[in-house]
Amino acid sequence: MKLIRPFAALRPTIDQAQYVAAPPYDVLSSKEAAVLTKEKPLSFLHISKPEIDLPEGTDLYSDQVYQKGLENLNKMIEKGVLKQDSAPTYYVYRMIDGDHEQTGLVLTASAKAYSENLIRKHELTRPDKENDRLRHIDTLNAQISPVLLTCRPSKKLSDILKETSTGDPVADVVMAQDVRHTLWKINESEVVDQISDLFNVSDGSKPEIDRLYIADGHHRSAAATRIYEQRSANNSEHTGDENYNFFLSVVYPSNTMKILDYNRVVRDLNRLSTSEFLTEIKQSFNIEKMESPFKPAKPKEMGMYLEGSWYKLTLKAGIQIPSDPSERLDVSLIYQFLLLPVLGIKNQRTDKRIDFVGGIRGLEELERRVNSGEMKAAFSFYPTQMEQIIDVADNEQIMPPKSTWFEPKLVDGLISYML
Repeated sequence: MKLIRPFAALRPTIDQAQYVAAPPYDVLSSKEAAVLTKEKPLSFLHISKPEIDLPEGTDLYSDQVYQKGLENLNKMIEKGVLKQDSAPTYYVYRMIDGDHEQTGLVLTASAKAYSENLIRKHELTRPDKENDRLRHIDTLNAQISPVLLTCRPSKKLSDILKETSTGDPVADVVMAQDVRHTLWKINESEVVDQISDLFNVSDGSKPEIDRLYIADGHHRSAAATRIYEQRSANNSEHTGDENYNFFLSVVYPSNTMKILDYNRVVRDLNRLSTSEFLTEIKQSFNIEKMESPFKPAKPKEMGMYLEGSWYKLTLKAGIQIPSDPSERLDVSLIYQFLLLPVLGIKNQRTDKRIDFVGGIRGLEELERRVNSGEMKAAFSFYPTQMEQIIDVADNEQIMPPKSTWFEPKLVDGLISYML
C-alpha cells in the first residue's frame, strides 16, 4: 500500500501568488475574512470561505455557500490565475518565522493508510466541522487546505529537502506576522522516485518512514477519508489509484516544528469565593505569588491569573502523576486536579464555562479576558512537546481538546489538489 503519492498541483502563477495566498480558513471568522478581502478579488478566501461573497446572514452550511466556492474556484482557473501542473511530482514548502525555519514536503497521503492507522491522530473531531469539510471537498472536487503532518526525523528526507529547496521557487510570499512562505517544485524524476521509496513499500521491505502523524487538520483528513470511502463504494471500477484515494498534506520532520502553548480561561469559580478557591487548590498544588506575568519555563509548572495577580502552580510532592501518555500532559493534570474537582468542569469540549486561548496571543490576552470581567481566572502552560504528541498517537489515545498550537501555519491557496 502506498503511504504517499506525488500529484499535479493546482497553484497560482508566481506573479499572482502574493495576491492569492490567504490565511487558513479556520483561523478567521466570516466577518474577519470579509474585512480582509475588501479590494482583494484574488484572495483564496473567496474559495475557502465563500460566504463572504453572499448576503450577510447566509447560513454557513447552505448549498449556496459551497456552490459559491466552486464558482469562485472555476473563475480563477478560467482567468488563468490558478493553473494545474502537467505531471505529478512533489513540492518543497518552507516557512520562516523570525529565527525559526522549517522545510517540509508537499504530497498526497493515503486515505486507506489513515483508516488503517498508519497516519495517526491525537484529537477527536466535531461532526459539524467534519461534515462542513466533506461538503466543501465534495462540491469543489478539490482539497484546497493541506493537512499538516509530521514524521520522525529522517536524514535522507532532510538531505532531499535541503537539496531541492534551492534555485527559483514557484511561489515566495510574505504573510501575516512577516512569515515567509516559499514553494519549490521538484522537477527531477529520480528525486521523485527517491522520495516515494522513503515512504512506500516497493519490494516487501519496511520503508524508512512507515507512518505519519497528524499535527493539524484532523477534520480535513477525516473528511477526505469519508470522501474516499463514499466514492470507492460507489465506483464499480474502483482501482485504488483514483485521486480521491489521497488527500493534500505537508510533512515536516518532527524536530523542525514549533508548538506554542494553548491556554485556558474560566468564567467562574464554581460558586467559591477567591479565598475558598485558593484553599481548595492548595490540596494538590503549591501556590507561589509572582511579581510579573508567569509563563511556565518547563513541564509540570503552570501559571494562574486571578484578580489582577499571577501565581505559579506546581503539583505537590506525593501527588501521583499518571503513567498514561495522554493523562500525564500538563493540560490533563490541570483538568484532573483543578478543573474537574474544584471547578466542576466535566467536559472541556462542551462546557461553556471554559474557553481556550492560543499562545500566539500571549499572556496579555489572558489578562485582558479576565480584567474585562468576561472571565474569572486564566491558566498558562508550557507547550506540549512533539514527542508527547507522537507518544499519545502511537498509543492510540486522544489528547485533551486544544492541547497544541502549531506556529507558523500553512497558508491556503499556494497549492491545491484536484480530485
